[in-house]
Amino acid sequence: MTVQIEDDPRIPPPDHHRDVTGGWLRPAVFGVTDGLVSNASLVIGVAASGASTHAVILAGVSGLAAGAFSMATGEYVSVASQQELTLAEIEVEKLELARVPKAEEAELAQVYVQRGVEPALAREVAKQLSANPEEAWRVHVREELGVDPDDLPSPWTAAGSSFVSFTLGALVPLLPYLLGASTLAATVVLTIIALFAAGVGVSRFTSRTWWYSGTRQLLLGGAAAAVTYAIGNAVGA
Repeated sequence: MTVQIEDDPRIPPPDHHRDVTGGWLRPAVFGVTDGLVSNASLVIGVAASGASTHAVILAGVSGLAAGAFSMATGEYVSVASQQELTLAEIEVEKLELARVPKAEEAELAQVYVQRGVEPALAREVAKQLSANPEEAWRVHVREELGVDPDDLPSPWTAAGSSFVSFTLGALVPLLPYLLGASTLAATVVLTIIALFAAGVGVSRFTSRTWWYSGTRQLLLGGAAAAVTYAIGNAVGA
């Protein structure tokens, strides 16, 4: 009995994979985590020193603004630089294909041979792919550079994602003070919940269990906050 691929429920649809190359996930995860941990540590450290509520709010708002712009700038420059390097290498590959097309075709065939394709078949595949210049350079870039030239990460996406996520993360420990709290209790409780929730959120994009990611995030963030609390308490004393 022949089973039709499209009717087999065991086989996922072609678009079942999640987007792992869009350039938004890493800065978003890093941004919300960094915003939460850094500003929670800052707020807790300043509060532990015995500073006034006004000073705690001022420190938290300053940390949020400075961190968000710093993260966005860093992500933009980082991704833009990587993109510029990739585009430069693509131009090199195009030049090589124009100058020595046969050598590049042989190089592509060798790549497939190293992956287990029979030499004769590898040469034929490379020959057919090289027949179309627009497709040839794309194939070479994917095989040799390991990047998809049609799906390069966007610097603006990375910067925007980082800015928004850091701001949201940094706002959490500051929120109780903005709503009228005058002690650390609400900030500590909210930060604990947010740290664990952030870890659980990350687990949706990884193979880790929700409790492992949540606990790891809570322990690491809690350790950072505990250190700044100790420093703030010592300085205040």
